[in-house]
Order: sequence, then structure tokens, then C-alpha cells
Amino acid sequence: MRGFRHWRWHLDEMYVRLNGEMVYLWRAVDHEGEVLESYVTKKRDKSAALRFMKKALKRHGQADKIVTDGLRSYPAAMKGLGNLERREMGHYLNNRAENSHLPLRRRERAMQRFRQMKSLQKFAAVHASLTNHFNSERHLVDRQTFKLRRSAALAEWQSLMA
Repeated sequence: MRGFRHWRWHLDEMYVRLNGEMVYLWRAVDHEGEVLESYVTKKRDKSAALRFMKKALKRHGQADKIVTDGLRSYPAAMKGLGNLERREMGHYLNNRAENSHLPLRRRERAMQRFRQMKSLQKFAAVHASLTNHFNSERHLVDRQTFKLRRSAALAEWQSLMA
């Protein structure tokens, strides 16, 4: 199932403060918790949701189901794209996306916040790729298999950076 991104997506937005002003980081997460797409905007409206969804769909293709929260920008944008029938919304359904914000918040706090939208966008993209590369779903495998996969991921990363 790893690398198969067409099953279920979870879309969510989170606010981030940049020099005292609020901006929104839109994120798409697949059913395994891997971050597919990140996009920073100043507004949280239909046009921002539409731009984000177009970007995600162009890069990753159609999803079978798209889980969102109650924000009304999502159905308005999905209606424009013609995939409103794929939307799912319900209590606790979007916890996958909400929990994927936590590592980013941790790094944000350690970095003492962000100063520019461009740096936030770059950081979100790089952080997502790093997290996806080293995420080996520890709770599903035994310790020995986890350590083998982790060392293989580190070796692959070092060969990429060399």
C-alpha cells in the first residue's frame, strides 16, 4: 500500500503566525499519514481552497474519497472541480490530518516561529518530504524490522545528499 495515494485523502488547514499576522497552511494527508501537499495562503476562502485542491490533484491525481472538516470553503471548491460526491465529513474522521500538524508545530516552536510566507512554504515542503521518508509506521512492525527499515532510510538519504 505504500506509495498508493489514490485511496483516501484528508484535507485540513492550520493557522500560523507570521510577524503577528495570521496565514493559513493548507495540507493534504493520505490514508497512511504521509503529507501529500502543503500550500500557504493569507485567506481561508473558496479561491484559496480551490487553488490548493487544483495543485494537489495535478500532482497526485484523483482520490477516491476526500475527508474534510466543516469549513464551507471545501464543498464550494469541490463543487467547482466536480468532485463533491467524493467528499466525506464527520466527527473524528479528519483526525489523521489534525494529528499530522503536531510535528510541524513542534519544529515551529523550536525554530521560534516563521518570519516570511516564502520560508514557511519552503519549510513545510521540506519537512513533509523528510517526515514521509523516515516515517516507518513503528507500531505495525517489531523492533528488529523497524531498525532495519530506519537504517535503510538513513542510508538512502545519505546517498541522496552525497
